[in-house]
Amino acid sequence: MSGPSGRLGVGIIGAGRVGPVLGAALAGAGHAIVGISATSQDSIDRAEAMLPGVPILDIPALIERSELVILAVPSDQLEQLVAGLAAVGAWQPGQLVLHTAPGFGTTVLAPATAAGVIPLAVHPAMVFTGTSLDLVRLSESYAAVTSPTPVHPIGQALVVEMGAEPIIVAEADRAAYAEAIETATSFSASIVGQAVGILAGVGFDAPGRFLGPLVRSSVETALQGVTPPERFLE
Repeated sequence: MSGPSGRLGVGIIGAGRVGPVLGAALAGAGHAIVGISATSQDSIDRAEAMLPGVPILDIPALIERSELVILAVPSDQLEQLVAGLAAVGAWQPGQLVLHTAPGFGTTVLAPATAAGVIPLAVHPAMVFTGTSLDLVRLSESYAAVTSPTPVHPIGQALVVEMGAEPIIVAEADRAAYAEAIETATSFSASIVGQAVGILAGVGFDAPGRFLGPLVRSSVETALQGVTPPERFLE
């Protein structure tokens, strides 16, 4: 479906903090963003800021025009969305379909896979802001890739083009992976928020700025000796 250069027409379902950023990253790698779905004014504004000139399309039209569809929707909406689109015959054989939910592998895409799509689960392990700052953070991050074994190279290549480092995570390990991500993000947000509140209560004007170097150095110290994930999880 792609041209001789390997470039893809990419459609993005979901204009939260993740979808527009991944679209901008892939556009920077030479892929064509054919459209994005957005409903609220905030999501439309975010899409226009990150992907200027990219049309806002309804989901059926977006899928029809795309060689790669990115499902950047909340985890609790993913299963119903995939099944609903399968029920109306929206998916196209040979189309790449990629979701970004941390807790799911490709099983959640089964209704689309039955229609002939190529399934991918790719989760960048970072906290998104929905701004261009994330493009820099992607270059410092890893992304979990789950897919059928023959499809691994496609998922890995897409992650590299986004700017991140791919790590293969087995389907059976996605729940544990998601637990680790949730633990790291919720714990850090809770503890930092508590510390900021304490300092604000004793009169610090900018407690976040004060704590920034301390928190970053503390995390770096805690991570010392942790081996980078150089080998794939089988």
